[in-house]
Amino acid sequence: MSKIPKKPEQIFEQFSNDYKNAFGENLISIILYGSAAKGEYVYKKSDINFLIILNETGIGQLKKALPLIKRWQKRKVSTPLILTKEYIHSSLDSFPIEFLTMKQNHKVVFGEDIFAELKIKDKDLRLQCEREIRGKLLHLRESYLNTYGENRLIKQLLRLSVPTFTSIFSALLHLKKVEIPPSKKEIFKLTADEFDIDYPVFEKLIKLNENGIKLNKEQLNQLVEQYIQQIRQLTNIVDKL
Repeated sequence: MSKIPKKPEQIFEQFSNDYKNAFGENLISIILYGSAAKGEYVYKKSDINFLIILNETGIGQLKKALPLIKRWQKRKVSTPLILTKEYIHSSLDSFPIEFLTMKQNHKVVFGEDIFAELKIKDKDLRLQCEREIRGKLLHLRESYLNTYGENRLIKQLLRLSVPTFTSIFSALLHLKKVEIPPSKKEIFKLTADEFDIDYPVFEKLIKLNENGIKLNKEQLNQLVEQYIQQIRQLTNIVDKL
C-alpha cells in the first residue's frame, strides 16, 4: 500500500474506492488538480492533489476520512481538499484565482465535473489579482530583508515565489482573453509580452527554480531588486485595468 505511484493514474481506482466506501452516496466528485493534472508530475518528488466534493451530509462526517489520510500520505497523496458545491459557488468572488487554476487544469477521477459550468467574473478576478500582487510585493520586500543577503536564503525566497506568480499570471492572461499556455516559461513570457514587463528577469527566476543557472551573491541581490521592480510595475498596471 505504501508504494509511490510512477503515474498518478495508477492509484485512481483504489483511491476512489476508498472514498466511495467511506462516504457512499454522499460523495459527488473526486477531481485531480495541481502538477499531476498539468502533466508535470515527477515520480517521488511531486505530491498528488485531489479535490473531493461531498454533499452537505457528507461534509458533516469528515471523521470517516481520518483512517484514509495517513495511509495515502505514504504514497505522496496530499491531504485532499474537501468541499461542497455550495461552498465553491459561494466562494467564487473570494477565491477566483484558485478556482480558475483548478478549472483550467483538472481531471475528473470519479463523478461529476463540477468545473464544467463554473463561471468566474472578471471583476472578482481582477480584484484578487491586484490584492495578491500587492501582498506578494510587500512579502518580497520583507522577506528579502530577512535573508540578510545570504545566498541560500535568497535562492529559497526566489524559488518559492515562482509557483505563486504562475497562478497569478495565468489569471491575468485570462483577463486579457488570452489562451493560457501549458508551461511556466510560456506563461511568464506571454504575461511579460501582454503587460509590457521585462521577461529576462523572470526567465532567470525560472532557470534558478529549475537549477538551470548559477548566480553569485551580487547577481542574486541584483535579481531580487529587478524582480521587485517588475512586480511593482505590474501592480500599477493591474490597478489601471
